[in-house]
Amino acid sequence: MNNRRAIGLCLAFVALVLMLRALVVHAPHEVLTRSEVAGQQHFTGSWHFPRGGPYVLGYEADTNTKLFIDERLVLQGKGEQKKRIVYQPGNYKVRVETQGAFRLLWHPPGRRGPLEYVPSSSLSPKLASPSFSYPGTSIFDGLCIVAILLSVFLCIAYLARTVIRSCDRRTWQAIAVVFVASLAIRLIGLGEQGQTWDEDVNWSAGRNYITNLLSLDFSEGAWRWNYQHPPVMKYLAGIGAQFSDGYGPSRAISAALVAVACGLLVPIGQRLFRLRVGVLAGVLAGLSPHLIAHGQVVGHEAVTVFFWALATWLALRAHDQSDDPYKLHKRFAVIGIVLGLAIFSRYINGLLAPLIGLILLVESPPEDRRRTVALGLAIIPIVAALTCIAIWPRLWSEPIVHLQESWAKLKKPHGAEPYLGTMTESPSRSYFFVYLWATAPLGLLVFAKLWLLRAAFVRERASLVLAMWLLVPMIVTFSPVRQDGVRYIMPSVLALSLAAAAGLDFVARKGWHRHLFVGLASALGVYMCVVCLRIRPFYLDYYGEQVGGPASVAKHRRFEIAWWGEGMNKALQYVNREAAPNARVYKRCFEPGHLAWMRGDLWATEARRPQDAEWFLVYQPTVRACPVPTDATLVFEASAQGAPLARVYRRNPLAK
Repeated sequence: MNNRRAIGLCLAFVALVLMLRALVVHAPHEVLTRSEVAGQQHFTGSWHFPRGGPYVLGYEADTNTKLFIDERLVLQGKGEQKKRIVYQPGNYKVRVETQGAFRLLWHPPGRRGPLEYVPSSSLSPKLASPSFSYPGTSIFDGLCIVAILLSVFLCIAYLARTVIRSCDRRTWQAIAVVFVASLAIRLIGLGEQGQTWDEDVNWSAGRNYITNLLSLDFSEGAWRWNYQHPPVMKYLAGIGAQFSDGYGPSRAISAALVAVACGLLVPIGQRLFRLRVGVLAGVLAGLSPHLIAHGQVVGHEAVTVFFWALATWLALRAHDQSDDPYKLHKRFAVIGIVLGLAIFSRYINGLLAPLIGLILLVESPPEDRRRTVALGLAIIPIVAALTCIAIWPRLWSEPIVHLQESWAKLKKPHGAEPYLGTMTESPSRSYFFVYLWATAPLGLLVFAKLWLLRAAFVRERASLVLAMWLLVPMIVTFSPVRQDGVRYIMPSVLALSLAAAAGLDFVARKGWHRHLFVGLASALGVYMCVVCLRIRPFYLDYYGEQVGGPASVAKHRRFEIAWWGEGMNKALQYVNREAAPNARVYKRCFEPGHLAWMRGDLWATEARRPQDAEWFLVYQPTVRACPVPTDATLVFEASAQGAPLARVYRRNPLAK
């Protein structure tokens, strides 16, 4: 079978899956019972509300439409309509009166941002004794998209069969071991840190995007959800969103992406140094707290780390020998596709372009450099741009306007944050360098500095490539947004693991015993395991011994602690377990507030003023001033290695 036939079979399979989906899956409103009354269409049935709390219910409609819940008029009008109402869990009668097309939208408690399409599984045609099959999910859609991705993956594997065969068995075994171990570390306690700030926005938009793709809906309005961020990460999050009403499957996809990036460090380290350096780098990355943290979150960082590792490996092997006279053309085209996917995972991944260019120049034979520059500039940017446009239907009309709208939202800082003892929205240009140093385990820094000292005196190709990988992401310091710690420089965190492995290898080669590498690597590995066990499950809040750890950082407001919602779940679990029915809870000091998954009855009696409350939820207590009464007692605290994340106070009801 030749390459063209393989691609043709893949496309035919994709078309078959889409046709099957069109036959099996119906629009959610078609699940409801349809009737016509006085020239109007009435859609009636039941709607499953999975938990108690504030729901945002809505619809988008071509004509004037009415939405009734339990015979109560909730919404009326045309276009996009929405309203926030508190409901208890259960099945509710729903009726929609309209003369045109409409789509139901919602956000159950715990989610915010752009509304998401109501799945068919949450609706039933029956008013009495309705039945729901896995409500809140779209499992058949999930199976369809997984089947499509599997066929694409197999096609790519077939096209890359020569590359796969060229990799020796030892390297493949090392990659597999690092991948499996890194994945297992991230899957253990996957949801223990709780929901974090932007997971719902990415997840909800991704769910809508996958529905659009499978239904072949490429209208401009269907792609407005969370338009400030490009789509690739949302596609991946949306795949997991089809299988569960929670974030677990989507988080598992993030875990797999970071684990693949750790595995890719093996062949990268082997090319630049030697196999043992690559293996150790993969292990160290697998045990790096912030790489674990962002492998357990539905966010942009896991995809970013994956594409930087993949692009680096592709650039390193671009000049490998081949019998194909058009090898560079094809390899540069593949690099262009990866670059386009990376940029449309997160805009700052455009910094991957200079890294790719520098690696291609460094790795190119001297006699080939002029050709490399010419072909690289002619192929990679064009292919990347075409990839970007092809994968986001929002850009199929007025691409410049829509990109400007997207960037206008992203260029604004979120707000003031603690940095070196002060609250600031505009930290110094050294911000990301300081954060990389502060969030790295001290043992990792020691060996990375040894590599850096050697690289300063011994000029070699491998050290130059690694230095570029470490420093190029730091260019983001010249952007208008400097915030959120190491989130924006995660590729440097990956490179730091390779630098530490290279430094340890250098020390071992200068040592007197041939087994010194194994001993030092084992000691460093044990140290990294201890680091992870001590901070688990709040890896996002890890800081190294060089800055006193999380407790000292929180006490002196050196850096951000408890800024993304981690730990809120522990405090809420305590209140939900201990609070009496209809107790009054004050949660105005619990930000981000949408992460407060309180019991349904507690929402109905939520205290608006501190003096009316019995329970008080406080988040980020070292930064946030909260009006907790003096007679309230601290009854629970979630902490990360001594740094307080979330607190629960209780007031004696008789003392009020």
